[in-house]
Amino acid sequence: MYSLDVQAPAVIERISELLDRGGMKTSNPSMRIPTALRDAAALAVRELGVAPSATALTTAALRATLEAIVMQALLEAHYEHHPEARPDVGDLAIAAAELDGHPLAAEPQRLRRAAAEIVARHPSCKARSLALLQEGRDLGTDGQARRSRDDLHER
Repeated sequence: MYSLDVQAPAVIERISELLDRGGMKTSNPSMRIPTALRDAAALAVRELGVAPSATALTTAALRATLEAIVMQALLEAHYEHHPEARPDVGDLAIAAAELDGHPLAAEPQRLRRAAAEIVARHPSCKARSLALLQEGRDLGTDGQARRSRDDLHER
């Protein structure tokens, strides 16, 4: 495990360098992907025009995933050195509400109180659900449930 921890920053740096390199040089790797995934990609390209080809779609998805991995690793390293910078669940709930355009984004203190209460009872609750969930009820309807608990935990 120690060697992985020591090597991780160098690996992340190398991945970042390779992604920044760009260029048009290609290779022909033998990659086995599930048939249904291949067919879905081909259908999305052909019928929805989401990319010039299934290969381009796959390449874009792989690049986006690798970029997300690099960003997450850098963020975790930052939080390791600056733990006070890590947002709490209340911060995340407010950000999620803002991103979703939820009306409770305008009531951050209410979201913070709900976050504290819900996390005390359900430590694994996801932050995005906090904008919608208070003990299984939609916060914006004064207790009238509009969604099921299972639906909210899927978000």
